[in-house]
Amino acid sequence: MSVSAQDAIIAVLQSAEPQAKAQRARETASLWHGGALASDPDWHGRVPVRPARPERPHLVPPARVPRRRLTSEAGRAALLHAVAHIEFNAIDLAFDMALRFGSAAELDGDARHAFLTDWIRIGDDEARHFQMVSVRLSELGTAYGDLDAHDGLWAAAMATSDDIAARLAIAPLVLEARGLDVTPGMIERLQSAGDDDSANILRTIYTEEIGHVAAGRRWLDHVCERRGEDSRETFHRLVRERFPGGLKLPVNALARAEAGLEPDFYETLLP
Repeated sequence: MSVSAQDAIIAVLQSAEPQAKAQRARETASLWHGGALASDPDWHGRVPVRPARPERPHLVPPARVPRRRLTSEAGRAALLHAVAHIEFNAIDLAFDMALRFGSAAELDGDARHAFLTDWIRIGDDEARHFQMVSVRLSELGTAYGDLDAHDGLWAAAMATSDDIAARLAIAPLVLEARGLDVTPGMIERLQSAGDDDSANILRTIYTEEIGHVAAGRRWLDHVCERRGEDSRETFHRLVRERFPGGLKLPVNALARAEAGLEPDFYETLLP
């Protein structure tokens, strides 16, 4: 008898220990892609109010997260810890997307299965990224949870918990797209510091995140088409309503274009 996909996804969200969450996410993705998880016809999408979290890292306001120079090993560890925190949250963002919106009215039949497949696959990628960064942190003498972090990513998720279009607009098309903007500079700085191992990990993450942003654009287009809306206009409206911080410069226009974000999709939102 097949295991319920909903139950498997909820188990990921309810796993608190970081390595256990990542491993459960990867196992769930393997089961889904192998056809061993049943996509329940009565998909209810009842989502935990908040994913389970470990006791550490201690969460503080963003301005209190320490910033250090990458010329030191401690500075590189701090950067990678911040990346690990992003990837840890991204596991939950992807699986929450699948569970919360898998029953959205704009998804039916093949579209619903494709939506679930995309976001379970993305959750698998995020879990693998977290594992990669965790290994590198251990090589630098630290571990995820040793430094403070902030809760900005999940705050943005909760601000879009009521609407599939809003979540697609903010999570992949603002937050992950921002990663495309800043990661090349981080890679260059790590290489300049002689840390090719860390740079190579970020290069892998960067390449795969382009596909995640592309999935966000594809599904926003689908949802807006079903609603009879223009996806560019809807994106502009939702960013103004749901992401008060707005977009930031600089932008990586080439990577954004590769992900399907042409300049007129976002330029009017830039300062």
